[in-house]
Amino acid sequence: MILIADSGATKTDWCVGTTLSHNQIVQTEGINPFHQEADKINQILRDGLLPQLPCSPSDIQAVFFYGAGCTPDKIEKLSSLLIQAFPHAKVEVHSDLTGAARALCQHQPGIACILGTGANSCLYDGEKITQNIPPLGYILGDEGSGAYLGKRFLGDCIKQQLPSSLLKGLLEEYQLTLPAILDKVYRQPLANRFLASLTPYIYGYKSQPEVHQFLTTCFTDFFRRNVLSYPGCHQLPVSFTGSVAWYFRPEIEETAQKLNLHTGIFIQAPIQELKRFHLLEKTL
Repeated sequence: MILIADSGATKTDWCVGTTLSHNQIVQTEGINPFHQEADKINQILRDGLLPQLPCSPSDIQAVFFYGAGCTPDKIEKLSSLLIQAFPHAKVEVHSDLTGAARALCQHQPGIACILGTGANSCLYDGEKITQNIPPLGYILGDEGSGAYLGKRFLGDCIKQQLPSSLLKGLLEEYQLTLPAILDKVYRQPLANRFLASLTPYIYGYKSQPEVHQFLTTCFTDFFRRNVLSYPGCHQLPVSFTGSVAWYFRPEIEETAQKLNLHTGIFIQAPIQELKRFHLLEKTL
C-alpha cells in the first residue's frame, strides 16, 4: 500500500491504495512542521489518520508527504515522525510547491503556480524544481493570492479607487468598520487569513467592470513579478492549483493571454493528480 499526503494550513488530504482503481481518500487536520511540535503531529497521525486507514500501519510500504512548512530544515523532523508511525515504509517529505509541480506537470517541463491564501511558483524540468522566485509573503509579495487580493481590494475601496457601493456592501456583509479593519490587519494574528477571507465578496462582483479591471491588474502583478522571470516562460505551459486559481480561472487566463503566456491545467487541490503521479509511476 502507498500513502500520499497533500497538507495545507487547515487540512491534510491523504490517499491510500495500490492502484488508481483501488484507493481511498481521507482527511485530517493540517500538518505543518514549521508551526507544530512533534507531540501535535503525532496526535494527528495517531488519532486522526490511523483510525481511518483501511489497513495496518505495517502494510504501508511507501509514504509521500507534500506540505506547507516542509522547509529543508524541517523535513528530517517530519520524516522521523512518519517513520515511527509507519515503520516498514520508505518515507519522502517534500514541500507543497514540489507537490504542486508534480501534480500539475507530472513528468513534463512546465511552470507550476499556487494561488490560494498565499502564492508561489516554480520552474519544473519534469523531474525537479530548477528555479523558484521567492513569494515573500503577503506584505512584500504573494501577488495574486487571496491575501493580496483582499489587501488591494480593501485599500482601493477605502481610498475611493473603486465604487463606494462596494465598500458599503463589504462593511455590511462582514460587519466591519474602518477601526475594526485596522485592528484585524495590524494588531490581530493571521491578518493574511482575514484578508483572504474577503475573496468570496470580490468573486461576487467580478463581472462588474471596475472589479474585473482590478482582478486583471492583480494577476498581471503576479505574472510580471514571478512567472515572466522564468527562462522559456512563453514556451512552457503555466498551470495552477489553489482556491483563488480555481475560482478566478477566466480572469487569470485572460491576463495570461495578454502577456503571451500559455496556460495549462487548473486544479482545485493537488491530491487527485498526485495520486495519478505516484500510482501510475508504480514506485514499488
